[in-house]
Amino acid sequence: MRKEWTLFLTFLKIGAFTFGGGYAMIALLENEFVERKKWIEKDDFLNMVAIAESTPGPVAINSATYIGYKIAGLFGAAAATVAVCIPSFTVIFCISLFFDQFLSLTWVSRAFRGIQVCVIYLISFAGLKMLKSIERNAFNTVILLSVIAAMLACTVFAVSFSSVYYILICGTAGLAIFLLKKLRKGNGNKQ
Repeated sequence: MRKEWTLFLTFLKIGAFTFGGGYAMIALLENEFVERKKWIEKDDFLNMVAIAESTPGPVAINSATYIGYKIAGLFGAAAATVAVCIPSFTVIFCISLFFDQFLSLTWVSRAFRGIQVCVIYLISFAGLKMLKSIERNAFNTVILLSVIAAMLACTVFAVSFSSVYYILICGTAGLAIFLLKKLRKGNGNKQ
């Protein structure tokens, strides 16, 4: 079976059984492509998560496009992206036809509450799994503690801060760190 077709079917399955968006999908993607199929290395997967979160658009679509391209080029990216979108599009289209009647059903509201618990679990699981795979050094510890402190401060003080600023600040910090490391390596080679 061609890799494009396998990608299409895999992302169709993941898209159909993932509730809560791209962050909930990360654990399933890692299980499928890193552990089961072994098509992507752990480091490449972590890079994919960082790229999918920092580029414009939904994380699920960015992840599918990245993995598809990494595995099977342009056609793989197209197959994975279309496949991950089909289940959501179908469900939303069907719900839109009967939206008012759908929301008034008691069992639907209870099902959504149950799904929220599953989404929290999937996101927490993916985050903890990624946290375990990060190299333990002073720099990574400082970054992790800084992010936790910033999240808690924004929550406690109810700070309304645009996500665009988060992206710009983190991008600038990452670029500065990259340039510092490059500068240090350059000075080390001259001696």
